[in-house]
Amino acid sequence: MCLAVPAKIVELNGMTATISIEGTLREVDVSLVDEPRLGDYVLIHAGFAIQKWDESDYQEWKEIQESVPHE
Repeated sequence: MCLAVPAKIVELNGMTATISIEGTLREVDVSLVDEPRLGDYVLIHAGFAIQKWDESDYQEWKEIQESVPHE
């Protein structure tokens, strides 16, 4: 099974970005997305940003996550 998670770009250095996943920072490669910018939401898989998301995509994902019971 593959899992990708949305994250926000908080720092850029060339084709490497620091992203925040609910406050946890990680470094990822952003060379697969067009024109990554600070503040962009991106979908992360295996250390790569694979797709840009807009604010509404991210908010919809958060609503779904909050509605699912967690153990």
